[in-house]
Amino acid sequence: MASTEGLVPITRAFLASYYDKYPFPPLSDDVSRLYSDMASLIQLLALQSPPSQGEASLIEEANREPPHKIDENMWKNREQMEEILFLLQPSRWPVQLREPCTSEDAELSSTLRHLKDNFDKALTAMISFQSKNSERIFSTVMTYMPQDFRGTLIRQQKERSERNKQAEVDALVSSGGSIRDTYALLWKQQMERRRQLAQLGSATGVYKTLVKYLVGVPQVLLDFIRQINDDDGPMEEQRERYGPHLYNLTKMVTAIRVSLTLLWERYDTFKLNKNQMNLLSEAVIVYTSEFERFITFISDVFANSPFFISADTAGTLGSRENEEYKEIIVQAGRTYEVSLMVESENSYIAWDFSLVQGKISMDIGFCVEYISASGEKTLILPYHRYEADQGNFSTLMAGNYKLVWDNSYSTFFKKTLRYKVDCIPPVVEPTN
Repeated sequence: MASTEGLVPITRAFLASYYDKYPFPPLSDDVSRLYSDMASLIQLLALQSPPSQGEASLIEEANREPPHKIDENMWKNREQMEEILFLLQPSRWPVQLREPCTSEDAELSSTLRHLKDNFDKALTAMISFQSKNSERIFSTVMTYMPQDFRGTLIRQQKERSERNKQAEVDALVSSGGSIRDTYALLWKQQMERRRQLAQLGSATGVYKTLVKYLVGVPQVLLDFIRQINDDDGPMEEQRERYGPHLYNLTKMVTAIRVSLTLLWERYDTFKLNKNQMNLLSEAVIVYTSEFERFITFISDVFANSPFFISADTAGTLGSRENEEYKEIIVQAGRTYEVSLMVESENSYIAWDFSLVQGKISMDIGFCVEYISASGEKTLILPYHRYEADQGNFSTLMAGNYKLVWDNSYSTFFKKTLRYKVDCIPPVVEPTN
């Protein structure tokens, strides 16, 4: 477990100074020029034949401003790439392009195959970026988690949740769901991931009993995962700094998708001239190259971006006192006991304790017992003497467990015990 001592979550002010070191070289002027030309082509195609209801919805979407969030734009670009790749499958081409009879159709068919290669490459880069970025955030969270059952349970929860999400997507695709339906589900799942992170940070929902009273989960970590996606939180600086570049790419790829959709339905009556073919080709080449450049750049920025900074850097001196520990004096010749009633097996009992030391180093005996309904005792954790200890175990049965600190062997010295204990029920994924 990495130490978070003296650290606080990144702040928007800190990210602003950090991003100053990473200015994004502006998009090519060709992006705005080609987007404008593609918009004109869409208007021309719409005049050729009145748009269907579905086409009208696409044109309306192309005219709307892109989403505000960086990751929502990423998903939107990925969705449009998949839609374009679907249209660029030879089986989806107009029959004149599948079986070209003119040199113009043959040339466009050849061009389309090259454009498909461009989008295949860009989509692969997009998927790799999203996967690596998601894993990097989770791995960072886990780095600062205690390396015991708490981290294991959270990792198991994530893996189970991701399997369920993938099964949900597979079921939708198998039932004939459209690309649009699939990405609506993927975005819903992405927002669910955010909600789970916020739950973990706020100790609510499925994570409440796991985190709220547990020993050793750093408060700085909980603050980080709770605040990271706030509307005016640290990521808002990222959106303001790099969002406009991505927004322009989102608009451009949407225009390419709409143009191809309208063109395929009107190819019998509307043939692209040489300039229009060049426009389509150049738009795809510029978009895919600029998108890959943006992805490469933002990947480097994210990879080097810190999640935590020193309190001095953030301008917030002082530390948060943990008020969840209790202190008790165990008199010489006495014991001190804490009973925990466990309601279900596979629960976890966790503890953390230490003695407040003076000039003489002291220890205290500790063990854990199970008390049956008849009062019979079973030793769960063997007796041992400690200056401090932190531990946990999974219960095999419900019932009463007793944690015992023993100072009976001491004739003269009382011990000041500082401790925290809890019983954590099994983590169960919530049902929707």
